Amino acid sequence: MNGTRKPVHLAVYDTLADWETGHATAHLARAGFPVRTVALSTSPVTSIGGLRVRPDLAMTDLRPEDSSLLILPGADLWDTSSDLAPFARTARAFLDAGVPVAAICGATAGLAREGLLDDRAHTSAVSFYLAATGYAGGARYVEADAVTDGGLITAGPTEPVAFAREVLGLLGAYQGELLDAWYRLFHDSDPEAYAVLAEAGAA
Repeated sequence: MNGTRKPVHLAVYDTLADWETGHATAHLARAGFPVRTVALSTSPVTSIGGLRVRPDLAMTDLRPEDSSLLILPGADLWDTSSDLAPFARTARAFLDAGVPVAAICGATAGLAREGLLDDRAHTSAVSFYLAATGYAGGARYVEADAVTDGGLITAGPTEPVAFAREVLGLLGAYQGELLDAWYRLFHDSDPEAYAVLAEAGAA
């Protein structure tokens, strides 16, 4: 199955928030989407949790047409330096090419600075966090766990399951009743939801 689907590319960088994308990447992989890590270079990076990741490829080798989705996790560096600005510019290239992007936590601020939230409904940790970037999209901010608009998914740092739900739904990994059951299982610990997934062979 993996040969029939383009990879999902997970951006990795020092201080990345390990917990924010695990639901999305794990279940995309189980659904047949290869997950590849991409960084500024192929040198190892270290997450907030101390995990060392050796990237699969450098950003200069990443082309939107070779990808199903670009995922941008949060990281301290989004707010403390401009080191991650190239990832926001890559997100623009993906969206311009019609390839979706999913950003959570601090990555939403990076996209705000890039102007990518000015004309799309979006969310983040809180509205004033994005307002501090000086962006022009405040009127499009939505108080929601996760938001999808114009090929762009956004979520705050406390909503990795809602973020994954939007990602899985957008790529068709789970749909309809199965997507609802997946969310109820992992967000609400609903045992009846597990039965739905098990019957469909998706548990």
